[in-house]
Amino acid sequence: MDKYKIPYVKTFEYTKIIGIENITFGKYNILDDFVLIYAKMPITIGNYVHIASFTSISGGGELVMEDFSGLSSGCRIITGSDDFKEGGFGNPSISPHFRNTSLGKVHIKKFVIIGANSTILPNVVIGEGASIGAGSVVSKNLEPWGIYIGNRQNRMEK
Repeated sequence: MDKYKIPYVKTFEYTKIIGIENITFGKYNILDDFVLIYAKMPITIGNYVHIASFTSISGGGELVMEDFSGLSSGCRIITGSDDFKEGGFGNPSISPHFRNTSLGKVHIKKFVIIGANSTILPNVVIGEGASIGAGSVVSKNLEPWGIYIGNRQNRMEK
């Protein structure tokens, strides 16, 4: 089955894409079952990209995934969030007037692999060839070709 019939992109029965008109797909991509992509702003997915099951891309901001990159099972790519430090209140059910929503961009460069159940926060660039260990939280830019594991006080170990 190929649910969305996107040229050169394999999707499955339980792949869910909201805002498909905001997404540019390259060729030879696989989006597994139970992947959720919610695209309010532009998302660009390059060539030979794999997004594994139970991964979500949400937040309302931008995302670029370059060629040969991949998201392992259970990853969360967060491109926007409520900021409660500067007086924000509530959640999406509250009027935007009372919220302090911050949208950002996540840029995943070529040959990046992100380990299972990792979370990438807004306004992050992951350098070419970087490898992110399972369960990591990425809150800052990462240099190319490093191996990054964990989240000790928001500092990634290299």
